[in-house]
Amino acid sequence: MNFVKRAGFSLWSRRGRTLITFCTFLAISVMVLASVLIADATAQAKNEAKRSVGAEVNLGMDLTGQNAAGGVAPQISAATLEKLGGSTLVQKYNYSMFDRGIVKGGTELVTGGADTEASGMGPGGTPTIGVLDTALLPDFRSGNFQLLSGAHITAADKDKHLLLIEERLARKNGLKTGDKITLGANEGSATEKFTVAGIYRDPRPSSEPEPEYFVDPANMLYASVGGFAGLNATKDASLQVGKATFLLKDAGDLERFKKEAERIAGPELDGFELDANDKAIQQMTGPLDSIGSTAALAMWLIGIAGAAVLVLLVNLAVKQRRKEYGVLLAMGERKWKLIAQQALEIVAVAALAIGLSSLFTQNLTQSASRSLLGAEAAEARHKLDSWQPPAPGSTGIDQGIDPDDEPVENADPIDTIDIRLDPAALATVGAVGLGLGLLATAIPAASVLRLSPRTILTKGK
Repeated sequence: MNFVKRAGFSLWSRRGRTLITFCTFLAISVMVLASVLIADATAQAKNEAKRSVGAEVNLGMDLTGQNAAGGVAPQISAATLEKLGGSTLVQKYNYSMFDRGIVKGGTELVTGGADTEASGMGPGGTPTIGVLDTALLPDFRSGNFQLLSGAHITAADKDKHLLLIEERLARKNGLKTGDKITLGANEGSATEKFTVAGIYRDPRPSSEPEPEYFVDPANMLYASVGGFAGLNATKDASLQVGKATFLLKDAGDLERFKKEAERIAGPELDGFELDANDKAIQQMTGPLDSIGSTAALAMWLIGIAGAAVLVLLVNLAVKQRRKEYGVLLAMGERKWKLIAQQALEIVAVAALAIGLSSLFTQNLTQSASRSLLGAEAAEARHKLDSWQPPAPGSTGIDQGIDPDDEPVENADPIDTIDIRLDPAALATVGAVGLGLGLLATAIPAASVLRLSPRTILTKGK
């Protein structure tokens, strides 16, 4: 009788042991397959989150360097940033500079809210941000600011004299798009008429000072960067800015972009740091990391326990069959055929268990992941919703509030993933299951078959 038939008869005659082995393999297969499916689904969800958010790299003052001690804020040439923005890695880019603008010609700032004197801007003075493209500013991109009328300032308007003003300032002065506002320079007597390109809405109340400049948010102005810089006696050819934002085409290109920035900008980057703004991605994918680690831990625990049980079962089976091996060897059977028979029995049971697990593990994993991920996402949302900003003028550190924990708008934690069974996942499970089975079979069987038939039969069991 060949070893294939013997393997079939052995499995049938030892049905109890076969069933226990089958259940062990089934448990291992289900846990390993579920973990692989969750890992694949979470990886896919993370990639989709990165694509939806985009990779944002901010160029700003290095607060850990020498400038952190209160020195002069570094500046970089706009021409250099435009070269970097032309990289094939970059989808869109923006840069900005800040200075004081002084409203003149009868235009009045909004009063009665935040204490404008505390800002140190002086009479008629208000923070003015010269920006290349207002649509790419974080508050506009997130939807926090809403453009009510007119149009955004774009790169095509760089050298024009355009302004975006807040609706409360427009309402107080009876301004609409197309109207003119006279701005005075921060230093000197230069003035320039700026056209109102658009009117926007900032939802923050006037009683809440703008956190960076400590003025009434209704008085914040956004101007075309070249025109505003020209007002302050800076020629366009030497336009210097203090901040920039680059939206990369692929979030995985961050390191390549940093190297390209160092090559193009060189020493101009001194005093600056390139910071990947991946906070939104982390906020969205936090629950995914949690269930991924839980699934991996469960897989290892069940897998190790199952493998231990499997090794014990196979080792016990091999010892129980010492006499059978001795008789077969005495009859001239080859040793490799005996090991092949034992391996075939294990492979047959493992294949059946893996096949059965593939029929229901996908639905089971989808239900389990929905429950686990839903709970993690709900907890994450509760934490985000309960975050309170520090009081105006306070960093919040003395109150135990970390400003870096402020939630990112429009970046809700992911609460669903799509579990899909593909051939690669099934192949992984098959390789793990069969590998464990063959390893558990080969080692004890080889130790027995090193003995001679006489030794096996005389020692019995």
